[in-house]
Amino acid sequence: MPELVVISGKGGTGKTSLVASFAVLARQLVLADCDVDAADLHLVLEPRVHRREAFTGGKKARIKPGHCTACGKCEELCRFEAIFFDGPGNGPVPRTFRIEPSACEGCGVCVHFCQEKAIEFNPSVDGEWYVSETRCGPMVHAQLHPGAGNSGKLVTLVRSEAQRISKQRGGSLTLVDGSPGIGCPVIASITGASRILAVTEPTLSGEHDLDRVLRLARHFSLPTAVCVNKWTLNADIAERIEKRAGSDGALILPRVPYDPAITEAQRKGVAVVELGDSPASQAIRQGWSVLCQNLS
Repeated sequence: MPELVVISGKGGTGKTSLVASFAVLARQLVLADCDVDAADLHLVLEPRVHRREAFTGGKKARIKPGHCTACGKCEELCRFEAIFFDGPGNGPVPRTFRIEPSACEGCGVCVHFCQEKAIEFNPSVDGEWYVSETRCGPMVHAQLHPGAGNSGKLVTLVRSEAQRISKQRGGSLTLVDGSPGIGCPVIASITGASRILAVTEPTLSGEHDLDRVLRLARHFSLPTAVCVNKWTLNADIAERIEKRAGSDGALILPRVPYDPAITEAQRKGVAVVELGDSPASQAIRQGWSVLCQNLS
């Protein structure tokens, strides 16, 4: 089953705008928004949620006030400074210890060393994931709770569900909107993909971060395409980026110019290719045609 994952070395390159346009051009496909920390593809595709599930990514510790003897061993051992001596009294002691859920990393050290067995260690609900319908096909997306960890696990879950739906539909293309950067969510997004598309911009930071993305792609031996968005901001850097990426074996897509039509599309909540035949729309259509010829 073909799977195209669109990523970027940094935020703000226009990755999601391209994904939305590709979705419109492809029409019936399966979509996955794997930017679970700051999902925004739903702002353009207006998904209608028909399945909602809780995401349990790990565990959190909680002190049971009625059992705590205020010995302080848990506070002494906690390396994350998540335990405070301001819990309610329980009769034998006027104050007990309390674990701040947002600071707890779920390591379990306090649970293991509490001699009174006064600490619970229960699964933690860290977010939600959804299966929705859009005008371009089914979409799997998610939202991690603020400050929650295990985003890589949630990305893997989202991708797995999208792949299941794709298989159910006879092997439809899965189009994945990944996270920026090269961290755990990105690695979870790209592992085993048919091809990745790295979207960049003609700036020094864009150039630097694209190099990191290309090194990551080489590490996993993934076929890679590169698209320079807003190339008219600096034609010299755009050309330098394409030459360097091409020498690394990347497929170079047609450049997308800076175009006020993209801002207008964002304002209206649609993909830019739905607004007409603007310069950006023309370039994106050409880029999608090249991608389709090279997807396997």
